[in-house]
Amino acid sequence: RDGAGPILNASRRPFPFIRMVFADSGYRGPRVAEATSIAVEIVKRQPDQIGFAVQPRRWVVERFFAWISRNRRLWKDAEATIESATAFLYAAAVMILVRRIARNQ
Repeated sequence: RDGAGPILNASRRPFPFIRMVFADSGYRGPRVAEATSIAVEIVKRQPDQIGFAVQPRRWVVERFFAWISRNRRLWKDAEATIESATAFLYAAAVMILVRRIARNQ
């Protein structure tokens, strides 16, 4: 939670088109909401919910973690530089897209 504000501010230059982010209740509060001009929407659990239920927009985060889990190096290893970590993320994205294209042929 403490790092969310600086990360959102740093993302403004490379991603100026981002207007809203979704977060869970751990990021609720003024520290994150007032740190940047990006709107932060907290995805809340339904008041009558018992057990597991898919939350709106939360599936996007879970899907990302599943993609990263397929590439264990991205999930387990800490890269020496941001550039190398970014390169491995691009490689993982290319693998996903190639599989999708092959499936549709």
